Amino acid sequence: MIKKIFIITLIFFSSSGLVFSKNTKSLYEKIDLFSEVLEKVKEDYVDEVDQADVMDAAINGVLQSLDPYSAYMSPELFKSMRTETRGEFGGLGIEIGMEAGVVKVIAPIEGTPADLAGIKAGDYIVRINDTQVQGKSLMEAVKMMRGKIGTSIKLTVRRKGVKKSFEFDIIRAVIEVKSVDAKIIKNTKIGYVRLKSFNENSDQQLFKKIKEFEKKDNPLGYIIDLRNNPGGLLTQAISITDFFLDDGEIVSTKGRKITETRKFFARKGDGIKGKPIIVIINKGSASASEILAGALKDHKRAVILGENTYGKGSVQSIIPLKNGGGMRLTISKYYLPSGKSISEVGVTPDIFVEEADETFKINTETDNQLKYAIDLFQS
Repeated sequence: MIKKIFIITLIFFSSSGLVFSKNTKSLYEKIDLFSEVLEKVKEDYVDEVDQADVMDAAINGVLQSLDPYSAYMSPELFKSMRTETRGEFGGLGIEIGMEAGVVKVIAPIEGTPADLAGIKAGDYIVRINDTQVQGKSLMEAVKMMRGKIGTSIKLTVRRKGVKKSFEFDIIRAVIEVKSVDAKIIKNTKIGYVRLKSFNENSDQQLFKKIKEFEKKDNPLGYIIDLRNNPGGLLTQAISITDFFLDDGEIVSTKGRKITETRKFFARKGDGIKGKPIIVIINKGSASASEILAGALKDHKRAVILGENTYGKGSVQSIIPLKNGGGMRLTISKYYLPSGKSISEVGVTPDIFVEEADETFKINTETDNQLKYAIDLFQS
């Protein structure tokens, strides 16, 4: 019965344009092989398994083999991810991805419970409470980390270069991110703009601050801090990049469908009239952050300082499925004006300045990267 269901399923996928093969014989050999494996699991595995769960895992395995961001959501998981949770559920304030089957922290958002607890960009989450994470899908890990506001969760993480694992007890909270902090750096004429994420009104927050500085303080130039900014809305990345460019391409997206292949260009007018810019990046700068940093670098509009960025240069779409579940599928990739893909490579700084140590915090008296940027302005 399992064999028949699976063959019918694959034939349906093939007719829908989702599975293609020039060698039909080879395809059916693989179908037979998979069916044989399922039968052996059913008959001989040490514990009895739910065949529906096995099929869900197989579907998810197909999607996760494509890239770290594609995943399957069962009807239960898909419903819970779409349910309005304001006032009931809280989060930790981290953006996560998958790497070699392990949940990886792209970046903790500044000021959130995860950031205050000490989670760092690049950490690998190996346990959530008492549950091993390896083998879980990205969406399953996200669901496990959500919960009632005020409740505690224990994360066990591994960090590159550190032999011992870390355990963090974190209290869930409503994550409300003020995406822009800005000031004139003390005893200088340098504008400092910390962009934490690309939310719906990040551009308006940033424009307002800079216009105030231009009118009141007339800065020599600006430091734009994108460290631990995991990204956000493409429209915001384009709008903010456009503000600093007078013309030229900002970013392009390329996919298999014509509708997913587009180019975005800057409009006439530089919001700070050509004043110098230094952009600070690190391994927690991802997606929209990489678009902004990469475009300013390619147009030689800014000096990029810090560490290599994360390398998330793809666009995902949430697609509902007939069974009530859903899938998160990568539909296109970002390309910088130079034609380079951001995916997996990221943006390389013009000046490499490593974070000081494990106790490093952004924008403090011990922030060596910010100090280097200030010195560069004053030299």
